[in-house]
Amino acid sequence: MKKASEMTVEELGAYIDQSVLKPDFTETEIRKYIQEGIDYHCATVCVNPSSLDITAEMTEGTDTKICVVCDFPFGTSTTASKVLQAETYCQREDIYELDIVANFGWIRSGKYEEVTKELLVIVEACHAHGTAVKVIFETDTLNEEQIRQACECAIAANADFVKTSTGFITGYESKGATNEVIQIMMDQCKGRIKIKGSGGIRTREHFLELIDMGIDRMGIGFKSTPVVLGLEK
Repeated sequence: MKKASEMTVEELGAYIDQSVLKPDFTETEIRKYIQEGIDYHCATVCVNPSSLDITAEMTEGTDTKICVVCDFPFGTSTTASKVLQAETYCQREDIYELDIVANFGWIRSGKYEEVTKELLVIVEACHAHGTAVKVIFETDTLNEEQIRQACECAIAANADFVKTSTGFITGYESKGATNEVIQIMMDQCKGRIKIKGSGGIRTREHFLELIDMGIDRMGIGFKSTPVVLGLEK
């Protein structure tokens, strides 16, 4: 595989979900950072549900697709509510991927069967509309065994990606997608599911390292995208 340092900006952009998720953004800011995601050739722009109409308008006719977050950032709604949210978004038929927050309190409690059952019905609802599903674990709250078990839950639920973080956790040291956590996920998943790193990817060096490790996608904050692509310092 080509080394990350040898890739073009367009090739590197294909690894990025440009994060446009700050709840205080004005519409002007939302449009600005969606457009930057398109200009940087990002795989998707990752947006809040209330931004879907704007995102659809702006990405139409481009190679950048729509990723929407669901039950973000806590993942603590009821299963029925999560399914309803996912179904509401996906029935638009223009959602490429949906990032659902797993109930990481359940993961920390060892309720892995419940986690799997919940994810399964959400994934089924999304796949019925051709939407891929990424499962966010909030790995900063978990130990290694919990991360490994959460990966198995997502695999059993037929999800498409496992994902580290929301980027909005408080009360914990915010590490996000460290090389160590990504390696744990890779070792556990063994190619059975794709891996998305998010949170804390702010330098070009870290970004390129994760690509060379074999990561599939990364969530990059709007300020960091031009930095990791080598367009700004």
